[in-house]
Amino acid sequence: MSHRHHAHAQAKSPQKRILIVLCLTASYMIAEALGGFYSNSLALMADAGHMLADVAALSISLFAVLIAARPAKQRASFGYYRAEVLAALFNGLILLVVSVFIIKEAFERVFVPQIIETRTMISVALGGLMVNFIGLWLLHRDKNKNLNIKGAWLHVMSDTLGSIGVIISALLIKFFGWYKADALASIIIASLIFYSALRLVWETLDVLMEHTPLHIDPQLVKEAILNIKHAKRVHDLHIWTISPGRENLSAHVEYEEGADSHVLLAQIQQVLAQEFKIEHTTIQIEKICLRPDKNCH
Repeated sequence: MSHRHHAHAQAKSPQKRILIVLCLTASYMIAEALGGFYSNSLALMADAGHMLADVAALSISLFAVLIAARPAKQRASFGYYRAEVLAALFNGLILLVVSVFIIKEAFERVFVPQIIETRTMISVALGGLMVNFIGLWLLHRDKNKNLNIKGAWLHVMSDTLGSIGVIISALLIKFFGWYKADALASIIIASLIFYSALRLVWETLDVLMEHTPLHIDPQLVKEAILNIKHAKRVHDLHIWTISPGRENLSAHVEYEEGADSHVLLAQIQQVLAQEFKIEHTTIQIEKICLRPDKNCH
């Protein structure tokens, strides 16, 4: 009962933080859109458009966290953790599309600069920067534990970079009359967004393809098992991720005649948990003969 309560509390915490960030982002998105329209700033309008994508992405993230918290069922024996991965993939794809659109619009403005009202531009961007800092702080704790929340954090981080870019370009326009700064800032911001999104998409595809996690070396895992007394051979070793932080392992381990298979299994599980943080394992223990004249199987 205590374990279920603790798990429920853990699931509840990221839900609440995502909800707060979602409300802040949705509220300030309207201010940025109006500010961008009034000041005629593409960088500010692009940031508002990105915030709109964030509202959709954060909504999906919140939905995914709620779905992932559902208990496993007979047909979904691993639970619903992959919902987080799918949402993160969708978030990354949204960011890619948004960044390409911003770059396209910005290149048009490089060749046809437009007059921009900088006072509104700076004021709105400063407000957006404060909202984004709050969002980053709220999501920071869980971003390395949950791929879906990492996607939401990247959205907010890209918005933060957007606000900084808007402020810098507004200052360049205000003091030097360099109107192309608005378009160039948009291109730089969009390029950073594109790079972050590409990494997120690649990481989620790695999980969906059930590749071995990058932070785990299968050869080191095999060596750690073989270093245990009586373990003689490891084969059919597979390591994959259900969702980040939830790695699974399956393997066949052959042991020598005379050893206690139950003790060996417990030792292997202990090594995997302590050295590699792998706690979900399926290990087939198989006895082998050191003397070929005796049938041990």
